[in-house]
Amino acid sequence: MLGASAPLATGAITVQAATTTTQNSQTEMYNFVRNTFKKHHVRGVVTVVKNGVPQTISYGYAWYGKRIGNGNPKVTYPTASLQKVITAAIIVQLINETKNTDKAFNQNTKISRWYPNLKNANNISVGNLMTHTSGITAAKTEINRGIVYSEADALDWVVKNINNSPSDNVGTYHYNNSNFILLTGIIRQITGLSYEQNIQTRIIQKLGLKNTYLYQNIPKGITDPISYYSNGGKNYQNANYIKASLASQIPGAGNLFTTPDEYYRIQVGLSDGSILDKSDFHYLTHLNSKITEYCGGMYLKQNESLKSAYGSFYGMHFGTWVQLTTDNQNGIVMFLNQTNDNENAEKDVGYEILQHIKPNTFVSR
Repeated sequence: MLGASAPLATGAITVQAATTTTQNSQTEMYNFVRNTFKKHHVRGVVTVVKNGVPQTISYGYAWYGKRIGNGNPKVTYPTASLQKVITAAIIVQLINETKNTDKAFNQNTKISRWYPNLKNANNISVGNLMTHTSGITAAKTEINRGIVYSEADALDWVVKNINNSPSDNVGTYHYNNSNFILLTGIIRQITGLSYEQNIQTRIIQKLGLKNTYLYQNIPKGITDPISYYSNGGKNYQNANYIKASLASQIPGAGNLFTTPDEYYRIQVGLSDGSILDKSDFHYLTHLNSKITEYCGGMYLKQNESLKSAYGSFYGMHFGTWVQLTTDNQNGIVMFLNQTNDNENAEKDVGYEILQHIKPNTFVSR
């Protein structure tokens, strides 16, 4: 009996020691992240990924007036431009699904097929939209027009706005929400379903996400956060929030809400076969029209060992940043709802955390 029980006891001690080490490590990371947020006067929530293990850490209030804390399960956060890679991923899915059909298309297909009345559409490819090299410079997509649009009406407005605005040469890089809003229209026309329905079946249901919604689908009892400004002085100043009218203007480019842990699951799904497989993700991020590090909603950096994206909203104080190793084993998904409206300052916060996760691996910008 003594001989038989000894290995079990040793194994139990080993497991207990490993568990204690992990708990100590996560406690240390928890304290480090919260102290870093405090030092920089930001508030928000971040999913820290270290050696493939995600840990979500929050600090401050998502809604100070109601004392609803960041990280509360009743809060879902705006992804801003971090949504764009999801829209692009659905396009890649459809490229695969329509092969050998009368709807077949690829990155080089001109968008005049779907937008015959759009200026210069005969020269703009699907890939140009996905790499912001369409030459479209039309602005005002984030200026709240005070109208709650349907997807179709939002697309109609964008087409008219592009037609009435100056354009640059196709192949010239201009980061512009209009490109990805137009992609939602392509998704609608190819599938015969709304972008909303495609997101629901292809992303949310596919991954079993419980706190991810397009703005119009956020249920009663769940709230999006308030954004606040801080310049190092008082906290929770200049409160602002995303209105239904603004969210409805930017389908596919900034109307998705989620939590950092669920967004991390989406990032994993972009290459593990759930949404895309590795070859699909390579296609997504290596389009022929790519002329910068940006492609398909993500920036690839450090010899493509890292992927990142940043997002914000004009006139508000949100800042979203994802930087992960391309194998999804290390990095952060950071959603801030109190900032000083400075992208580099926000990234400084994230970079301190990234350096703490795995030094000399990540980039500061």
